[in-house]
Amino acid sequence: MLYDLLIAPFAEFGFLRRALVGCLALSVAAPPLGVFLMLRRMSLTADVLAHGILPGVAAGFILAGLSVTAMSLGGLAAGLLVTLGAGAISRATGGREDSALAALYLLALALGVTMVSASAGSVELTHLLFGSVLGVDDPALFMMAGVSTVTLLALSLAWRPLVLECFDPSFAAAEGARGGAWHLLFMALVVLNVLAAFQALGTMMAVGLMMLPAVAGRHWARQVGGMAYAASLIAILASVTGILASYHLDVPTGPAVVLSAGAGWVISVLAGPVDGVLARFRRHRHLTG
Repeated sequence: MLYDLLIAPFAEFGFLRRALVGCLALSVAAPPLGVFLMLRRMSLTADVLAHGILPGVAAGFILAGLSVTAMSLGGLAAGLLVTLGAGAISRATGGREDSALAALYLLALALGVTMVSASAGSVELTHLLFGSVLGVDDPALFMMAGVSTVTLLALSLAWRPLVLECFDPSFAAAEGARGGAWHLLFMALVVLNVLAAFQALGTMMAVGLMMLPAVAGRHWARQVGGMAYAASLIAILASVTGILASYHLDVPTGPAVVLSAGAGWVISVLAGPVDGVLARFRRHRHLTG
């Protein structure tokens, strides 16, 4: 029974194995970035970038069809343009960067949807917006693995400066930590991971495996490293659970993975030892008892 439930689907179907490997690659690299976004109070930035890549992805699709290379290059260009454009606008006008990001992502989303709708149809638009985990091919899988590897290597170099920027940016500036350069590197990594996740989850849900486990991870650890480990573990469990639920219940795989990550967040909010509902309730009873 357990074999049929947990192992047989992956042993029998190659597309399920590719979907699993791709989601596991995303689960290792994306959640630590989500932890830093959460600590920087930039949790919605990843969602903004997920929408911001759509015009570039649409342009790649119009030029080359469902080509991973063309859509990835177009999405990367569009994501970097939105990120750098928001920073340039905020510096030129003295406004907040998040306001510029919001304006640019709304324009990008509308432009991307218009481009795909005008040149293709509802089926292609649905594929770009919501992805197809079970349709992950070898080029997409190699890209996910490559992005994951690059992200982990970059984080191994940038970990200390990023942590310092999160908790004491003034001290980091005084020590000459080059916060602006590390911030640009960090945002580039976010764009790359959103782009890799888009291949499986689409632009609308690409942030799911990045942010939901990260927000859940804060309820299991107090240190940044512990949060990152917890977030990645929750993402891995959500990937496996979501793919199996999709197979056995015949539901879309991308939403099933994101819903599994959401279930992990709910469990963490309720039962997590760090500021979880039950932990706070027990502490309150102990103090008042």
